[in-house]
Amino acid sequence: MRVLIVEDEPKTAAYIRKGLMEHAFVVDVAGNGLDGLHLATTGHYDLVLLDVMLPGADGWTVLQALRRQKDTPVFFISARDEVADRVKGLELGADDYLVKPFAFSELLARVRTILRRGAAKVDPTVQVADLRIDVVRRRVTRGGQRIELTAKEYALLDYFVRHAGEVVSRTLIAEHVWDMHFDSDTNVVDVAVRRLRAKLDDPFEQKLIHTVRGVGYRFEASGADGDGA
Repeated sequence: MRVLIVEDEPKTAAYIRKGLMEHAFVVDVAGNGLDGLHLATTGHYDLVLLDVMLPGADGWTVLQALRRQKDTPVFFISARDEVADRVKGLELGADDYLVKPFAFSELLARVRTILRRGAAKVDPTVQVADLRIDVVRRRVTRGGQRIELTAKEYALLDYFVRHAGEVVSRTLIAEHVWDMHFDSDTNVVDVAVRRLRAKLDDPFEQKLIHTVRGVGYRFEASGADGDGA
């Protein structure tokens, strides 16, 4: 699941982002309303966490502009705790409204509730060959066998599945899964891919993760360029 946080307070944004990433979400952050609106309208997000008081364009404006183009779920997080503010947010089309300060456990529970609502509108499962992913419960099976993944392994698999059939570089994987700029001396991506392969591919005849030499990886059921190792 990919989440966009639009929040101008760096500590708050970092706190939410860290917590969501620990639960296998892929998270982007915008520090003002204009950047947030641009990302929300040009990118693909499962949820937008939106502050009300933002530089550039406030949350009300961002939500109204977004709703003219997309129906992405929006969750207001704001220090404005008046009933009128909460009502306004919901009437403008927000899916929820949480007042700061808040416990992360409550935020996470509400995020999952919103995502479950969205999943009810579409097929909440993804299937590639005999690999089946329940995207709401983050449950993975292959050939009917349950595969237990760590949060990072699931985030890596999620990134592969979202880009199935494409060649993805180690740099892109590092940026999206670990939010780090790739260092050629760091083998964190290759180590993580090997661990995922050990669970996802090694016990099965058909391989899904393919190495594209000198470039990165491709995720697909059929053969691919490279050695597949």
